[in-house]
Amino acid sequence: MRIREAIEQQGMTTKEVADKLNISISALNQNISGNPSVKVLTKIAEAINVPVWQLFASPEEVNSNTSVCPYCGMPIKLDKGE
Repeated sequence: MRIREAIEQQGMTTKEVADKLNISISALNQNISGNPSVKVLTKIAEAINVPVWQLFASPEEVNSNTSVCPYCGMPIKLDKGE
């Protein structure tokens, strides 16, 4: 996952995101470093105003319209809508 990168790309700090989520910065850091649930990932994505898939995609994939399936390696067309 690339949550920290996504936060920085949105011009935000982890402190700002923690404040938006109404949690401590240490709680946010634990989620970023650990294995966050889909619910937590969704809340983080909403707080930084990106679709959840951008928390997993490389910067190149974020800037293109395709990604690669981690299971079969085939290209996947991405919908950049939110």
